[in-house]
Amino acid sequence: MDKNEIRETIAKRVAFELKDGDVVNLGIGLPTMVPNYLSEGVRVLLQSENGMIGMGPAPKEGEEDANWVNAGGGSISAIPGAATFDSATSFGIIRGGHVDVSVLGALEVDEKGDLANWIIPGKKAPGMGGAMDLLIGTRLVILAMEHTAKGCPKILKKCHLPLTAQGQVDLIITEMCVIEVRKGKGLYVTEINPAFSKEDIIAATEAELHFVEDLKPMRQ
Repeated sequence: MDKNEIRETIAKRVAFELKDGDVVNLGIGLPTMVPNYLSEGVRVLLQSENGMIGMGPAPKEGEEDANWVNAGGGSISAIPGAATFDSATSFGIIRGGHVDVSVLGALEVDEKGDLANWIIPGKKAPGMGGAMDLLIGTRLVILAMEHTAKGCPKILKKCHLPLTAQGQVDLIITEMCVIEVRKGKGLYVTEINPAFSKEDIIAATEAELHFVEDLKPMRQ
């Protein structure tokens, strides 16, 4: 699979987890592709921690407005009925448990659902941003991530990089499979991409994996 196929496969599968009416926060990068693949009739409200619920698609080139940006600084639009507010209110919404789903990327994730996704030591980073609040305050936390990085596993027995939060990840979706993080029990593969075998997935993963008895093909 090339890079574009990998990203598309992951985004398509994540889209199945979003339900009509969900308030959803999307991390930068791959997660922003997810709304392109929502099932017919499913409408979600996209929340941005810098102060909006009801983000629309990116505007056409030349139609950008410098006053309308997402948390990553990218140009956005607003759907009818969208609401804007200050950051304090936005984080009150997140910390108050009013965001249904967060879709985030990952540098590393481990068997306990610990996530590292904000900094590699020695490299400059703007800060953790709202990721730690989203991990703690959201009902369902989904990682949309490539299974490996330059051939090295990203799903580990224990994270090595500085953590964003401990034990908050619920679901890991990669180009190879879907993995549930079951608190106190470990990682359970529930769906597998037919392009890969169990042996392929085990070889690409440092953490111990359990394959459920009713293992299903990965939905697309």
